[in-house]
Amino acid sequence: MERLTTPSNRQQVRGFLTIHSAPSALRHHIDWAIQTVLGNWIQLAWNPQPLMPGTFRTQLEFRGSQGAASEIASSLRSWHYLNFEVIEGTELGGELFRFTPVLGIHRAVVDQSGAVLVNENQLSAILANSFDEDSIREGIAAMVGNSWEAELDRFRSVDLQEVPRLRAI
Repeated sequence: MERLTTPSNRQQVRGFLTIHSAPSALRHHIDWAIQTVLGNWIQLAWNPQPLMPGTFRTQLEFRGSQGAASEIASSLRSWHYLNFEVIEGTELGGELFRFTPVLGIHRAVVDQSGAVLVNENQLSAILANSFDEDSIREGIAAMVGNSWEAELDRFRSVDLQEVPRLRAI
């Protein structure tokens, strides 16, 4: 069987990966998975995740071909113990992927500032399948990823909580 290859005419993108929590045993496997997608050697700097004892967190800024974020997200979501988000962007916008073990994966198209973009077809589908105001609100909240945002926001605030502690030392 012929191996699928990435077209060479893909646009180069900037991306940012944040793994909010990962079990210690998966750290090397995650490193290898990301290396496979990006095609170069990386060494992630892992720090303990205080919200979930026994887990670690890391961040990575990368450059790659368009679609790298989706490949990274697809690779990482196979490990159900991770909480992560990955975004890639160009001058025209990009894609955001968020994952939690409970909620699964969420994909959204974003603009240059990272705001989720909603299109006419998505809104039409919500309106067609909704029977009251509450179901419309729930549909829009799911479309923009409010549940994922709420779940991952507690991990994002860990860095902000460390700043006053470090200043006190």
